[in-house]
Amino acid sequence: MSTKHSDARATYLAHEFRAMASPCCFHLPAGTSPDVIDAMEGEVRRIEAKYSRYRDDSVLSDINQRAGQKVGLDNETLWLINYACACFEQSDGLFDISSGVLRQAWDFRAGQLPSEATLARLLPRIGLSRIEISEAHLTMPPDMELDLGGIGKEYAVDAAAAIAREAGINRGVVDLGGDLCVLGPHADGSPWQLGVRHPRDTENAIASLPVYQGGMASSGDYERFFEKDGKRYCHLLNPESGFPVDYWASVTVVAPSCLLAGTLSTIAMLKEEAGEEWLRAQQVSALLIRPDLSLLSLTDR
Repeated sequence: MSTKHSDARATYLAHEFRAMASPCCFHLPAGTSPDVIDAMEGEVRRIEAKYSRYRDDSVLSDINQRAGQKVGLDNETLWLINYACACFEQSDGLFDISSGVLRQAWDFRAGQLPSEATLARLLPRIGLSRIEISEAHLTMPPDMELDLGGIGKEYAVDAAAAIAREAGINRGVVDLGGDLCVLGPHADGSPWQLGVRHPRDTENAIASLPVYQGGMASSGDYERFFEKDGKRYCHLLNPESGFPVDYWASVTVVAPSCLLAGTLSTIAMLKEEAGEEWLRAQQVSALLIRPDLSLLSLTDR
């Protein structure tokens, strides 16, 4: 649906829908062509259908079902998997799209810790260095499966934003479940003030960051978690130990693209204490929140 809202700078329409298991909204200048909006939403839904692990007819499911065989990749899928491999290398193996099998060990609804036997069975199946890519063909071990959930939504944000820019739209925000791309500043040149979710009161913001253009994404311990014996166990799992990280409550990054912001924030969470210095080396703006809710702000140089 589309509704209008305005501020002192401009009037925008808000096109709301649901995709990728998230509430989504395009904040675009009033008068934006419905054809452009439809194309943007259509692109999000195309990417969801192509890479969803929940759909038997998705490209990703086909790749997983053919594990152990040599599988041809289209250009888009090849690019995404190569990007994931680069993230794997840059994160010293912590950002690993083959670690989704750990879902079998962790039931965040039941709130139970996995057995050592379960982890011992699953951990050997993880390791993106075990795949081979040659001339647009992928071969992975028969016990492996890939999950693009860690990059798919952010990739869709940038793809929808690209359609808007191609249509000449240079201000507004693409928001897919809190993964954002700012098309450009307000008409008066002022930035968008984007809220950073409070990790312990997720209906509210703990801070806001000014963004003129580019992507913003957050990773945190609040999306799926349970607490047991006073300890929080979240869905961000170290692929080497199989256990959740717990050093940061959340990390928010502002970067040239939403995909880059999302992977940087996730890698920083996975790097735990080393995430701060690693992010500083990337020269991006970020807001890191500790479990005691103290804030650490990094600004790009």
